[in-house]
Amino acid sequence: MDDKNLMQHIDRLADEEHDLFERESHEKLTDAERERLQHLQTLLDQCWDLLRQRRAKREFGQDPGEAQLRSEKIIKGYSG
Repeated sequence: MDDKNLMQHIDRLADEEHDLFERESHEKLTDAERERLQHLQTLLDQCWDLLRQRRAKREFGQDPGEAQLRSEKIIKGYSG
């Protein structure tokens, strides 16, 4: 996935996250919706991390295609 496609994916995930946050401010979310929101937040963290990896590799003359999506455990470890 190139940077443009990755940004488009991030935008779609962020739109869905925003919709769920908006609904949550007006009504109670179902358990499934709450789980989806948590999953979206993790996916967004992973995608942003991947984009940062790609940009760093490019900046230092490395192949951005070598960047890899990190696991949820690693991503959650950054903020925990």
